[in-house]
Amino acid sequence: GQPNLPLPSPHPTLGGSRRVNWDCDNQKVKFRESGGKATIWGSPARMIRAKYITSKGEAKESLLLLSGWWGVSRHFHYVPEWMAAFSWTAPSLWTGTAAGFFYFPYLVWLLLDRAFRDELRCKSKYGASWADYCKEVPYRIIPYVL
Repeated sequence: GQPNLPLPSPHPTLGGSRRVNWDCDNQKVKFRESGGKATIWGSPARMIRAKYITSKGEAKESLLLLSGWWGVSRHFHYVPEWMAAFSWTAPSLWTGTAAGFFYFPYLVWLLLDRAFRDELRCKSKYGASWADYCKEVPYRIIPYVL
């Protein structure tokens, strides 16, 4: 049979990923609630004002955040989601079954697909402003990788 090995604790990874996820969300909320006048990581938030026209012909504006986690990559908030999913599911690999691990690659695929669809939607919606945003924040999810 399988040896009874102690399972590594997922808590440091899970705790760190939850903290980063909360911080990502909190930065975006503070930024939106302040109309872009938030302080992020000790500095005034940087942004791009993206103007667009709705399907009803109304002129609107969105603020695209360039600071904090949102300046690291355009979808950095997916990284702590993946870290948490890995920490929840990896212990199943040590028990001799990979079935419980299925959630992690599923979530990676799901969020990758979502990121690419979101990028297409934003490119269509914001046009040149989105191109400027992508120049300022060149990484989609993981800096220097994707």
